[in-house]
This record gives sequence, C-alpha cells and structure tokens, in this order.
Amino acid sequence: MRARLMLPGFLLIFLVSVFLSGCGTATQHAQGTAPAAATHTESTPAAPSEKRVIKHELGETEIVGKPARIVVMDFSFADALATLGVAPVGISDDSDANLIIPEVKEKVGTYTSLGSRYEPNMELISSLAPDLIIADLNKHKAVYDKLKQIAPTIVLNDHQANYEHMLANYAVIADAAGLKEEGKKRLDEHQAKMDAIKAKLPKTDAKLKILPAVVNPTGFFAHSNASYAGSLLEYLGLEDAAKSEEAYPKTNLEQLVALNPDVLFLMKTGDKTIVDEWKTNPLWQNINAVKNGKVFEVARNKWALSRGLIGSELSSEEAVTLLSGK
Repeated sequence: MRARLMLPGFLLIFLVSVFLSGCGTATQHAQGTAPAAATHTESTPAAPSEKRVIKHELGETEIVGKPARIVVMDFSFADALATLGVAPVGISDDSDANLIIPEVKEKVGTYTSLGSRYEPNMELISSLAPDLIIADLNKHKAVYDKLKQIAPTIVLNDHQANYEHMLANYAVIADAAGLKEEGKKRLDEHQAKMDAIKAKLPKTDAKLKILPAVVNPTGFFAHSNASYAGSLLEYLGLEDAAKSEEAYPKTNLEQLVALNPDVLFLMKTGDKTIVDEWKTNPLWQNINAVKNGKVFEVARNKWALSRGLIGSELSSEEAVTLLSGK
C-alpha cells in the first residue's frame, strides 16, 4: 500500500499535468565517458516560446530553453538528471564520489565536486557558470537568495520527501531541464518496472513488517513510513514497522524491540555501529528479524542517498531478492 502524503499543491498539480499531457578546491571526478545523450555543452539560443515558469518550494523561477550547465546540490538530483541523459557540471557529493551509485556515476561522467551538501561553496558554484541550480529545501533554504544571484535556482523538498513526493520532484526537474516529455516517458517506464518488481514479491498471509534504518556508532535512525525508503517499501506491499510523521526517528534498543520488525534493512555508516553493541544485549535476540535471520546490510548510497528513479528501482529489486532468498 502506498504511504499517504499530502503533497504540496504545486507539486501534485504538476505531476498530474505531466501524466495527463501524454572553501575548498574544485575536484574533477572522471567517471569514464558519459553517454552521448548526456551533455553539459553549450546549447543553442532558446526560442521565446521555450520560456517557462517553474514553481517550487520557495516560489517561482523563470527558465528559458534547455539549461546546459546544471549544478545539483544533492544525490537524488544527479539520479534524476542521469535518467534524462543530462550530465551536471557540478554535484554536491560530500567530497566522496563513491557516494554516487555506479549506475548513476557512469551516466553523469566527469563533474566538479562541490564538497559538502550542508555547506555550499558559493565561490566554487559561481565559478562553474551554471545556468540552473537545483537545491534542497532542508539544507539550502538559508542560502537560496545567494544561489539565485548566481543562476536560476529551484528548491525541492528532497531530504524529507517520501516516494510519491520524489516522483513529483522528478517531474519538476524534468520540466526545469527542458525535458518535460522525456520525463513523462521515463516516469511511465519507471511505473512499468516497479509493477514488475512488485509482482515478484513473495506472497504471504500477512504483510511483513520491515524496518530500514541508518546505523552509525552513536545511533539507530529508523526510516519510518514517512521516509523515502520506508514509503518505497510500503509501495511494494510491505509494512513499515515505524509509523511516524518524523521521517528518521532516532530509536533505542527498547523501542526497536517494541516495534519488533520481521525484517531489518541496515544501512551502515562506518565499520562499527551501535548495533554491534546491541548484539551483546539479550533484548536484541527478542526481535523477530534477529530470531528469523532476516537482518540484512544494504548500501546507504543506493537505499537512502540516491532518492530517484534509478535508486528506487535498484533498491526495490534488491529488497525482493533478499526477501525471496534468491
């Protein structure tokens, strides 16, 4: 069942319309040759009819034609552009190209690392002479005024987005990139892929209670039904054990035992996590997922960072494979 979400009005309207319409040093990451369709070379001058107004979380932004030099300030936006055959000139990748999943990396090719997603380097961004910036509401609201002085900027609620909200964000990005029809086609392809993946999920008498979570040395952060990962798994027909309006509630061992998920999908950050400590506690053995050998380690960059069509398809396929024991 889909997780319910009251989407912002402009996003819901836009998504429906799409379906109905039929301070550091710049680092160059060379990821091989990008596909021919993926380009950030200069485009030809746009005709006046190509002017459009993009509604986003912080207002409206006028864009003309197809932007040729796009800067993205989170991983999900790189995922979106990769599906559209567009290579961004700059990506906020936390100075670690390995955080971009290979399936996206091979499509975006060579780009300039913008460093931290949380501390934008304005000078570096400006030096790339972008003609479109795509930013996250949670991380970049405070610097929106500075960003839009550099280039037309759209701000999307990515960090707090669930699966349906991600799809709406994708439609906005496609329109901003001047590829609205291509975006619609890719959304249709995505729907078909997800339906096929969903059909492979093992049938059970009752819904499996699952819980995706990011774990690090100091905490266990459940990804609730309000989160991207949780709502994606619920779309497949599973049930997120953590029901919360908060997307990423920090959860202690006693609370986890009370949630008692049948399956745990753990996204580790670091070699040692709090779960290593919990494993020595008898309470850990009371969790159904532990008792039944259903504690799986999955990649955080695929399951939580690449919140896009590619990431969704890959993590869904992996979830079904793990649950079916193949």
